[in-house]
Amino acid sequence: MRNLILALLVCCIAAVAPHARAEDKKSAEVQLKELIAKVGVKIKADKRTEADLADELKEFDTLLAEHKDEKTEEVARILFMKAMLYVEVLELPDKGVPLVKKLQADFPDTDMAKQGEKLLASIAQQAESAKLQSQLVDGAVFPNFEEKDMDGKPLSIAGFKSKVVLVDFWATWCGPCVRELPNVIKAYEKYHDKGFEIVGVSLDQDESTLRAFLKKNKMTWQQYFDGKGWQNKVSTKYGIGSIPATFLLDKEGKIIAKDLRGEDLATQLEKLLAK
Repeated sequence: MRNLILALLVCCIAAVAPHARAEDKKSAEVQLKELIAKVGVKIKADKRTEADLADELKEFDTLLAEHKDEKTEEVARILFMKAMLYVEVLELPDKGVPLVKKLQADFPDTDMAKQGEKLLASIAQQAESAKLQSQLVDGAVFPNFEEKDMDGKPLSIAGFKSKVVLVDFWATWCGPCVRELPNVIKAYEKYHDKGFEIVGVSLDQDESTLRAFLKKNKMTWQQYFDGKGWQNKVSTKYGIGSIPATFLLDKEGKIIAKDLRGEDLATQLEKLLAK
């Protein structure tokens, strides 16, 4: 994830001054580009802490002071990139949020201020996901969600009251998901009539591919799909960072087991649905 963020930072700055002239070397945009290059070198060397990047963080402040009278997009970008560094690389949102708010106050009409609003929304989402992740432990009630399935029908965990439910985050392009699928289908065919249900959350992006896959493999249980891949609304809500990710819930909606593989799912279902 951090390598992706680094790539984003570098790409953002690379696009800033493609036509900079020699006499513009000390412009805000060129200085920022050089600073981000320094940050990139340290991150690639696995120097990713606030202490490791102390000199570069001070340099951000130096640039902002140097260009304090310039209320331009380029100077706004300096503040935005410092906030991004705190939030996405150092993972210190409490220090990044005040910078975003300062950006919005000092540069309200810039594109960077708009990007700041998106960054604040992302921080809020990450905080909510972290909160939910802390609740995804054995014995805890699985947090509910209420959406529509692929056919427009209501879909929620609470809708399967008194059922044993497998919540399955997956995708057709996920090799481990596909390899595990025969075990899931076998368990569904054997235990569905005894009270076993599956809720699929697909991280696919192409609906026709997904529908064809579901039909071919006779996967008749409900699926949530929004075509957003890793930005899937439900998976993002629960902070799912890798798939397959599965949660087996008992009849009270409590998490009994996670990421079951092979015959482990059938073994658990036999215990839960023996009566």
